[in-house]
Amino acid sequence: MKLDPSIRDHMLAAIPNLRAFAYSLCGNADRADDLVQETLMRAIDKIDHFTPGTNLNAWLFTILRNHFRSEFRKRKREVEDVDGKHADRLVSQPNQVGRVEFEELRVALATLPESQREALILVGASGFSYEEAAEIAGCAVGTVKSRVNRARARLAEMLSVEVGEVTADQQMRAMIGEAAG
Repeated sequence: MKLDPSIRDHMLAAIPNLRAFAYSLCGNADRADDLVQETLMRAIDKIDHFTPGTNLNAWLFTILRNHFRSEFRKRKREVEDVDGKHADRLVSQPNQVGRVEFEELRVALATLPESQREALILVGASGFSYEEAAEIAGCAVGTVKSRVNRARARLAEMLSVEVGEVTADQQMRAMIGEAAG
């Protein structure tokens, strides 16, 4: 089966956002790349299930999210790196303020409930509208707005910043500041 060039181009354009979302879910760049690759392979394999004219990005993000959750359920039963030696080798100390701020944000994000973190990433970092995020998450628009609002408030509290405050770190502003939607 040959993939329509416009759909292929749209899929290729979605890769950076898919990768960012995947990284936000798993916290590992290699694993995020694997999730994106698997998402694209599944999308191509099931392209006949996609309805032309609908939101391809939302469809791709849904595939990625569902695949991540399926793998997460499987991995809960697995035991990896019991003694922590492998993880210790991967640690690198931040050497600049931006990296420290990003690490603080990452840690704070990890403490949010999954539903709030997912809504915040979709709306704040990936640029989806509330309606698109609701479609991806499979819930009402109001639910997404509420989750994003609670997540922003909690992050602002944990990071000791005011919602909407301009910080040096652009990623932090995207996550905590007001998003279009």
